[in-house]
Amino acid sequence: MVQGLSADSSSYSFTPLVVLELASDTKQEATAWLLSRIRDRQQNGGAELLVEQLGPGAGAQEKENPNMFLVGATWQRLLTGAEDVGLFKEFNDGSMRGFTCANKHNFKDFKGYGDSFLSMAECQYIIKHELDTLRAKDETHVPGHTQAKLYPGKSIIRRLQSKGILIQVFPLHDKEELKRLSFSWYKKVKFSFQPLDDIRHYYGEGQALYFGFLEYFTFALVPMALIGVPYYLFDWEDYDKYVVFAVFNLVWCTVILELWKRCSTSLAYIWGTLSRKKAFEEPRPGFHGVLGFNPVTGREEPLYPNTKRQLRIYLVSLPFVLLCIYLSLYVMMIYFLMEGWALSVHDEEPTFWTGILLFIPSVIYAVVIEIMNLVYRYVAEFLTEWENHRLESSYQNHLVLKVLVFNFFNCFASLFYIAFVMQDMVLLRQSLATLLITSQILNQVMEAFLPYWLQRRRNKKMMRNVQKRRAVEDVELALAEQVRLEADMSMYLGTFDDYLELFLLFGYVSLFSCVYPLAAVLVVLNNITEVYSDAFKMCHVFKRPFSDPAANIGVWQLAFEAMSVIAVVTNCSLIGMSSQVKAYFPDSELQLILWTVAIEHGLLAFKFILTFLIPDVPKHIQINLARLEFESLEALKKKKMLEASELSERMQ
Repeated sequence: MVQGLSADSSSYSFTPLVVLELASDTKQEATAWLLSRIRDRQQNGGAELLVEQLGPGAGAQEKENPNMFLVGATWQRLLTGAEDVGLFKEFNDGSMRGFTCANKHNFKDFKGYGDSFLSMAECQYIIKHELDTLRAKDETHVPGHTQAKLYPGKSIIRRLQSKGILIQVFPLHDKEELKRLSFSWYKKVKFSFQPLDDIRHYYGEGQALYFGFLEYFTFALVPMALIGVPYYLFDWEDYDKYVVFAVFNLVWCTVILELWKRCSTSLAYIWGTLSRKKAFEEPRPGFHGVLGFNPVTGREEPLYPNTKRQLRIYLVSLPFVLLCIYLSLYVMMIYFLMEGWALSVHDEEPTFWTGILLFIPSVIYAVVIEIMNLVYRYVAEFLTEWENHRLESSYQNHLVLKVLVFNFFNCFASLFYIAFVMQDMVLLRQSLATLLITSQILNQVMEAFLPYWLQRRRNKKMMRNVQKRRAVEDVELALAEQVRLEADMSMYLGTFDDYLELFLLFGYVSLFSCVYPLAAVLVVLNNITEVYSDAFKMCHVFKRPFSDPAANIGVWQLAFEAMSVIAVVTNCSLIGMSSQVKAYFPDSELQLILWTVAIEHGLLAFKFILTFLIPDVPKHIQINLARLEFESLEALKKKKMLEASELSERMQ
């Protein structure tokens, strides 16, 4: 935890937690106004935080931005902030309860002021919350910037961000704690679980849940991999024997997702985010509209008609997504033409080189798929921004939907075409293997080697700066160097791309791995390297992200479950197409189709029954949550009875 914090604001050792960087051309009166609002007492509408300007580094250069400020807080202010954000901590009886200052001594790890009760990530999250809730009073605009309009109740930080006055807000790394985390996380090769509690302590619950899901998914793939290896070795050329593997695939993709719900619920309960109330969402910084009255908050803020937004979605965004899918299918048909050309060349003169030529179209197509996914991602972000969603959650949901739909068609359309139109299992195996291996190589280059190269460049730049400043060894200057170094690091954009990659890998394994049993083995190897590359990026390539108090993996759970439903249909269809099954229906293809559809519906019914049979919340957690709810109701009754007795005494 943060050392040097005191309960008394008049006696403290300032510990910087968060960095604010304003544009270099920010007017002096605007800077002074913002700092006064941050320092002002809560009763006066301020954030009551501590702010100091960052001094110049040794050998400071003219291009260095002077408008960088360090934000901290007194220990008492952090405790009241913990109560404001609804932080859950472990109580003396072992249960997880919402923290209150009045009850602070009844919490397990609370030993006094300045102890390790709050982690640095929690302190930084509290400060971010207090900055985000800093609101304008009677100001009509930001002093010195007449174009930056303000109105009562408007979030000051969000307005400064949308107008480009505030460049960035980011939490500082703790170098010693980061060093310990790096060593236990990725610097030593080991066959053990990740330090999820340490990751959660340093980065927050959202990051810890992602790495927990990555670890869980990797271990869940082990049975598939163990079955796939002997299947590959002994039954490889006998494509009719994929029926058993397909049946196992059906059960596997259903069970692992249901068990993950229980696992994530247990983690969220232990970390105190399961019962935590979601904070009221403020409008996004990029949201714009005509100034009006919000009936929920009672404040003036920009309003944008929902009708206009829906028109933009259905008349522009939806047709554009469909156009992109059409282009994806067009590229797919070009791939099949290339595949046919390669086959004709090989059939005319089969040599070693023409054998290699057979794989070239699939490799080129896999590279094109990755490029199209990347380009489409930027277009989807632009469209979703243009739709002008008021809330960040709405923006994320629409972005995820756009990206998932296109990526699904772009990555899997060719495999569906080969499997169910061409019905060529040899080509399906070859295409699946090539797409999977090529996409993994490209991802490893982008996620492992490229970050390593960026890190090397950053280290060389840092060493040059240190050599220039060798004469000065003051602690203040060392802090200034650290802050400016972190300010130049890339901004971490969240777990979106990481979950998207896992989603696509899950699709490759669950949809068609019965015809390429080594798919699970390749994904396990990919995930192992993914853990190390992602850990390295988090620790040394990106700025430290603010903690995200997540209770689950959000909309991605629905995405994975939708993929598992599609996997049931796909695997049942593959089973129905096998010659083993067709042998039972030699005279009636219609009867075969009806039986296949009936079995598919039965398995879907079994899948949904399984979701009810496996409860999402373990029994002991259900009991603890029910007990807390009962105690809360009892406490509320006692409070009402006490108020009633006091009122009756006054009346007498």
